[in-house]
Amino acid sequence: MSEATQDQRTAAEEFERALAGASKAQASFEEESLSFLKRAQRFLHVYPTTVPFVVLVLGLLLGITVNPARFLTGSNLSTVLTQVTIIGIVGIGQTLVILTAGIDLSIGVIMVICSVVMGRLAVIDGVPVVIAFPLGLLAGVACGWLNGALVTRLRMPPFIVTLGTLSIIGALNTFYSQSETIRMQDIEDKAPFLQLMGVPFDIGNARIILGSFLLIVLAIVVWYVLNRTAFGRHIYATGDDPEAARLAGINTDRILLSVYILAGLIAAIAGWALIGRIGAISPTAGENVNLDSITAVVIGGTSLFGGRGSIIGTLIGALIVGVFRSAVSLAGLDVLWQEFAVGVLIIVAVALDQWIRRVSA
Repeated sequence: MSEATQDQRTAAEEFERALAGASKAQASFEEESLSFLKRAQRFLHVYPTTVPFVVLVLGLLLGITVNPARFLTGSNLSTVLTQVTIIGIVGIGQTLVILTAGIDLSIGVIMVICSVVMGRLAVIDGVPVVIAFPLGLLAGVACGWLNGALVTRLRMPPFIVTLGTLSIIGALNTFYSQSETIRMQDIEDKAPFLQLMGVPFDIGNARIILGSFLLIVLAIVVWYVLNRTAFGRHIYATGDDPEAARLAGINTDRILLSVYILAGLIAAIAGWALIGRIGAISPTAGENVNLDSITAVVIGGTSLFGGRGSIIGTLIGALIVGVFRSAVSLAGLDVLWQEFAVGVLIIVAVALDQWIRRVSA
């Protein structure tokens, strides 16, 4: 027993001697010296809407430079806002999908077929507008559910799914509409409610349609959902890292299905606004809205890889598209240079997004 005690004392003494000889220097953590580019990258990662805001300012300066007398008029600015109203509404739905690292190539044609459903039921078939309008919204929900179900149940890539439904819904749109346009006068006589979003309001020298106010209200609602609710946080988490989101207890399939359904509903609302915007109902209206909405979302700073972006950025992106097209038009250049400018903006926006993600990793 005494030998065991002696061994313990010897071990303790050896430990104390070793401890006494150990370095007494304290660990220090020096702040990493960051270059200007890395500081800029981190700033842009935290504040992703900075770049689109700067680009918007540059677009405004371009318009002022090429034709200040016409660009700054209330009529021109109201025209730009009216043109981007539909793009902005559809862009909000597209933002929700892209935040989950998906994409919806069919959202434009969903908008069109929903407007056709509303119009043909109310004007051609004589269905009361209080029934025809909700059925048009329901058509958008059904299309969104189809996209979401194919993505979640069959585990198919969103690009392939929505590329397929783009053709399917487009064919159904042509079949159901019989390629006929419903005239403005017929809508005014039988279903004036469908043209409500085209009612103009004079604010100073500018004339703003009611659809622009709808865009603002919708943006506020979706912004609140994304930033102030658990559902919104789950959308970001699903897009950023779906596996980690599942491990955290998030039902990612339910989130994805809900997002595509919401996108379909928003597309249907855009279809209502489209009727007010052009006055008539055409099965070929809004042909470029799909691409323009993706452009607005990407230029607005939403990452195509999911998990990062904002509704405010999308609205700024839609304004950028409208402002640059207006500036190029007022400069007297051909329409093809409008598309050229938008194409350059898309490539720069995606390249910048990849750079931010690569350096932040």
